[in-house]
Amino acid sequence: MRKILAASLLALSVGVSGSAFADPLKIGMITTLSGGGAGLGVDVRDGFMLALKQADAKDIEVVTEDDAQKPELAVQIADKMIQSDKVDLLTGIIWSNLAMAVVPNAVAQGKFYLSTNAGPSALAGTKCDKNYFNVSYQNDNLHEAMGNYANTAGYKKMFILAPNYPAGTDSLTGFKRYYKGELAGEVYTKVGQTDYAAEIAQIRDSGADAVFFFLPGGMGIAFMKQYAQSGVETPVMGPGFSFDQDVLGAIGDAALGVKNSSHWSKDLDNAANKKFVEGFQAEYGRLPSLYAVQGYDTANLILSAAAKASVKDADAFRAALKEANFDSVRGKFKFNSNNHPIQDIYVREVIKEGDVLTNKIVATSFTDHEDAYAKDCKM
Repeated sequence: MRKILAASLLALSVGVSGSAFADPLKIGMITTLSGGGAGLGVDVRDGFMLALKQADAKDIEVVTEDDAQKPELAVQIADKMIQSDKVDLLTGIIWSNLAMAVVPNAVAQGKFYLSTNAGPSALAGTKCDKNYFNVSYQNDNLHEAMGNYANTAGYKKMFILAPNYPAGTDSLTGFKRYYKGELAGEVYTKVGQTDYAAEIAQIRDSGADAVFFFLPGGMGIAFMKQYAQSGVETPVMGPGFSFDQDVLGAIGDAALGVKNSSHWSKDLDNAANKKFVEGFQAEYGRLPSLYAVQGYDTANLILSAAAKASVKDADAFRAALKEANFDSVRGKFKFNSNNHPIQDIYVREVIKEGDVLTNKIVATSFTDHEDAYAKDCKM
């Protein structure tokens, strides 16, 4: 079960920004590397490791294990990493139900947890913690942006669907927070579902003028293929998770023209993003996804903090994380009072560059967007 990245165990040389690390740092990465969600975890891991390689980061060890998308396994791995492997901080979880199982216990033991993806509302609000930093988004955010876009696009009767787990409920909550029209239907599917015939029949009969769905990884691939084959012509939209680089190749031309929201796009015009996109393609032979971005930014945040403070000095290291003094590929990035990002969120369109499906920015949905739960965080 245990997978240790060989590259992470190499004795690399050089610090960050001319500064050597105060102490070696051991990172436990728990992510999904098998099953239908494996592509997401692989991208997070690869983006994270690329940042360490580019920094030639000495004295950082990454212990990586596969959670197989199972909460009980993720908890076991986290306990082992904390108690036996003696990691200084944890990261890597993709799925919100796994994060809810792991994060509260990890921070209760005094460990830092930095989220590369999952952003459940509880951890942004009532269950926030000074040692929990989310470097991706709060779950509602990209869906809020599409609710806002649906108004702008003139849709009046939306059919919405998502999987029945924390990120799914957060997604539809976020969409409805900004969408002002009528709902033709609201459906929660099973996590890992692959047959969407019943849901597509509901959409056909609903009278909806558009469909919003959040179905990450293999779920979204299955839905879009079946939707294209069904002959239903109601336009679809979604968050970037449903139309990002990790799934576009599998979906195919059925995704062309679809609008989706993201806090990142490969055409963002800044030096850090250019370095990241070119470096990722050179290292792995593929375009990066937003999951790779989040792994990359998380690693660079850690590197920036480790250059300023020892993780053994929790207060100093926490303060260095909070500063977010790194060049994010997203451009502007800062933490809110609940240690969640304040950032811009864009509307993208799926296009084709040569034979490759990808995205381009067509609008900005939100500028300096904050999540709705920071007010409930009592830090």
